[in-house]
Amino acid sequence: MEIEAKFQAGQIVFLEYKGSRLYAEVIQVVVERNLCWVRPLLLVIQEYELPKVTDLRSTSDLLWAINLFQPALDTEVIELYTQILVKEPKPELFPAAKQQLHQFIQQLWQVNQNEA
Repeated sequence: MEIEAKFQAGQIVFLEYKGSRLYAEVIQVVVERNLCWVRPLLLVIQEYELPKVTDLRSTSDLLWAINLFQPALDTEVIELYTQILVKEPKPELFPAAKQQLHQFIQQLWQVNQNEA
């Protein structure tokens, strides 16, 4: 039951790949399958000095291996989250956000399949 104590509903977690981070809110931990159901919030891609922050609140939920998630620090998430909260989501940007999420997940999936 160690997995249940690791994350809780409402907690912000992240997946990391090559300096990019996908931040998401935990919806539920699926203990029987070692999965975490999350709702993507934002994707941060480090570009030069400044990070590029993409709003992912309009994208689909994910089920992903719980052992790949890390807990996010409140201070880092608040700073990033304020960048997307001051802007209203623009429907024309939804397809681009979905494409960036898909690309990030596909790359992460391939890396984890190669390591398995």
